[in-house]
Amino acid sequence: NSSDLSPSFILASIPGLEAAQSWVAIPLCSAYILAVTGNCAVLLVVRTEPSLHAPMYFFLCMLAAIDLALATATVPRILSFYWFDSREISFGACLLQMFLIHTLSAIESTVLLAMAVDRYVAICHPLRHAAILTNAATAKIGLLAMARGVLFFLPLPLLLLPLPFCGSRVLSHSFCLHQDVMNLACANTTPSVVYGLTAILLVMGLDAVLICLSYILILKAVLRLAAWRERLKVFSTCIAHICVVLAFYVPLIGLSVVHRFGKDLAPLVYIIMGNIYILVPAVLNPIIYGVRTKQIRRRIL
Repeated sequence: NSSDLSPSFILASIPGLEAAQSWVAIPLCSAYILAVTGNCAVLLVVRTEPSLHAPMYFFLCMLAAIDLALATATVPRILSFYWFDSREISFGACLLQMFLIHTLSAIESTVLLAMAVDRYVAICHPLRHAAILTNAATAKIGLLAMARGVLFFLPLPLLLLPLPFCGSRVLSHSFCLHQDVMNLACANTTPSVVYGLTAILLVMGLDAVLICLSYILILKAVLRLAAWRERLKVFSTCIAHICVVLAFYVPLIGLSVVHRFGKDLAPLVYIIMGNIYILVPAVLNPIIYGVRTKQIRRRIL
């Protein structure tokens, strides 16, 4: 009975498992606790260990903070739905959650690009690394990443704000995404479609291309080394970052493909892909860096 000016949306439940959602929420809650514990551990270790006060680890702290914020913006609301059957979400809360998800994802993409540049400078120009990536430069990159995410993705909820929602209000996920909410509007959504696609291409798409370019240059520098053992030693410093990049971009691309071309897919696919997109990077990132980085691993132990 909500008006078109202030509609509410219904979060998607797991098809066929509505009666067992409280049990399904247990592994989801466990993954969230693991993500919070792991990322807080990374933040604490870097803060208390002076030898880790370097740009690479400051970027890792930014990544951990973003993952914490992204998981906290979505998972507690999903758990309240699964455990307390709180399926309805207000229009304002939905737009806020949507803005946070897309903005934080854009910030994470920018930080991953900055980490790729850090690896490039450290390997290809090691003598200039300390002069180029100072602590002040690292802080400026973090602020730039935040400003970039906000400026590019603030228009998304603003474009949806005046649209009427007079049909179905059942979402495809247990949280709010731009393309999901946009598809429920009963008006012309062309400006929202065009801007959403443009923003993703100019942020995540451009970042992915630049990350690939940085690794092409790194490979060229590594292959100039004479000994294979030395090549492997140098390139092994990039393994953790490559794994983190894949953990972020593979779910992002998968979710985008599902929304663009998977209209005939089962609703369960949307639920699974959405949860993977939200939780997999947050859970895997501290594990990857904890395993690959000796200083972090020793400090945690």
